[in-house]
Amino acid sequence: MSSDLIRLDALTARKLLQRGEVTSLELVEAAAARIAAVEPQVNAVPTLCLERAREQAAAADQARRTGQATLLAGLPIVVKDNADVGGVRTTGGTLLFKDRVAEVSDRTVALIERNGAVVLGKSNLSELGGAQTTNRVLGTTRNPYDVRLTCGGSSGGAAVALATGEAWLAHGNDYGGSLRIPAAFCNVTGLRPTPGRVPRKRLADPFDTIAVEGPMARNVADLALFFDAMVGFDPGDPLTTPATEAPFLDAALNPSKPQRLAISADLGILPIAAPIRAAVGAFAQHMTQAGVDVRMGAPDVTGSMEAFRALRGAGFYGSWKPFLPADRDKFPDPVLGDLDRGRDQAGAALAEAHRYRAELFRRTTDFLDEHHFLVCPAAQAMPFPVETLYPADIEGVASTSYLDWISITAIWSMTSLPAISIPIGFAPDGLPIGVQILAHSRHEAALFGLAAWIERELGLPALPVDPR
Repeated sequence: MSSDLIRLDALTARKLLQRGEVTSLELVEAAAARIAAVEPQVNAVPTLCLERAREQAAAADQARRTGQATLLAGLPIVVKDNADVGGVRTTGGTLLFKDRVAEVSDRTVALIERNGAVVLGKSNLSELGGAQTTNRVLGTTRNPYDVRLTCGGSSGGAAVALATGEAWLAHGNDYGGSLRIPAAFCNVTGLRPTPGRVPRKRLADPFDTIAVEGPMARNVADLALFFDAMVGFDPGDPLTTPATEAPFLDAALNPSKPQRLAISADLGILPIAAPIRAAVGAFAQHMTQAGVDVRMGAPDVTGSMEAFRALRGAGFYGSWKPFLPADRDKFPDPVLGDLDRGRDQAGAALAEAHRYRAELFRRTTDFLDEHHFLVCPAAQAMPFPVETLYPADIEGVASTSYLDWISITAIWSMTSLPAISIPIGFAPDGLPIGVQILAHSRHEAALFGLAAWIERELGLPALPVDPR
């Protein structure tokens, strides 16, 4: 029975919970068995809180029996290890917090728990930045499609937990691509929402509009369900507003064929691995054959990464300055480079980055006015060996830093526009390939409708896989 339960999508599992045909406690036990089976090979959820989950599940089951319905109805999830879960070790993947135990769940997690989520454990992440899920506290997470390779990051543990059937839904967050890249590497979905949609944790900069919290799931409808459980107003996040729209799940359950799409394999300037370029070309052809007006192109993004590095440096230095210089040895070298840039860059450089960001937003908004959506890869490289922090080159173009290979997601983070990451196929060697779809601010419902239509058109497998 447990092996059957872990193969269910989240919507089906919720339906069984609501009908009383399965209990939340049974789902927790099914997840626990699956975690025990696959964790030694992938290390996706290194910190478990199964007794806490069993208590939550029992309470959820009792609440349902007495007519106290919640949106998620007791579905088990995992939470990224940089968000607090009350009473559970929360390391952030950094030596700075390796022994920290959170007293209470942070704002994001508390909202999800009030909406009926049961937390199984904490998913692994990168060490204070980057898109390779490895750190000196919890070790390395491996891609279940080839355990010799990375799962991307920084929400890599979340993506792997979904791909292997360890949980039905997964929480993550995104600064430069952390929800989108691992989704693409692991054949799952992720949503980077508009800032203000999802309340952020207390430790986040409340005025920042690059870092966001968001959902991950195995399919688009499950993703929308989880997003519905995350959105809303919270006085601790001044960007948030009360949720007044129809449930996003409604949009996902009503797939919407687009009139037109813009598609770009490389944004005109970026190196892209050959299998990804080929998959995007095949996707464009499929859309054209389906009757969509496909237009190849993208807004001008020349100079975007210079601006991103300046903004990232300033943000990182502002966040981590209290730990410097005393704890400098606890930061990985690439992140130290960001911190030093933030400390040393001229004010004029930061002002220019803000000016560039505003112009990029306006260019992209104008582009979306005409094209409605922009589709491009969610990663520039295919999964690479876990021992490597980032690929040395992509199609012969050398990488100069750990940020080069995530440019295609980091660029769009600066616009604060929502982007959904969905699978579009597999490379000849069986590794997943995904795209991100960008839309106007607060147009998540349109993204869910489009993504659901694409998902139906492509008909790709979305069942859990065994690590190989």
